[in-house]
Amino acid sequence: MKKNPWETTSSKIKYDNPWIQVVEDKVVNPSGNEGIYGKVLFKNIALAILALDEDMNTWLVGQWRYTLNEYSWELPMGGGPLEIDRLESAQRELREETGITAQFWEEVIKIHTSNCVTDEIGYGYIAKDLNFGPTEFDETEDLEIKKIPFKEVVDMAMNNQITDSICVATILKANSLLSQS
Repeated sequence: MKKNPWETTSSKIKYDNPWIQVVEDKVVNPSGNEGIYGKVLFKNIALAILALDEDMNTWLVGQWRYTLNEYSWELPMGGGPLEIDRLESAQRELREETGITAQFWEEVIKIHTSNCVTDEIGYGYIAKDLNFGPTEFDETEDLEIKKIPFKEVVDMAMNNQITDSICVATILKANSLLSQS
């Protein structure tokens, strides 16, 4: 294992809310020079769920993304508190956003979303053997749900109609895995 070439000489919290913390570290970089490094530390794990029925259809969630100032189509996804089992959080997110519960779950990918400035980690799942019930949207969610063939979802990821990194990674990994079986 490689030795960490960075030395942290001090650390200060610059911002903190229920979802993230922004920290500024004073560092000695790998060249031996002093500098600063800013980090965004996430308080949740990112989760994306590809729910597949027996006909290879899936569900997308559309919503206005405040940070991007644009509408986005995505897999059902959200955050799970670090102290809660990530599968339990993924199951909750799928149920809240689509009303779907699943009997079969497979974790298909682990992803770091932007490891140069954040510690955010994400996991993508395939969910099968589906049951349908009511949605349970959060107060911040104004969602549109659509059922679509999985092949079309792959095309949407390839054509930049789906751009969220954990969604794209989950879709393409699932497509690769499903093509092999």
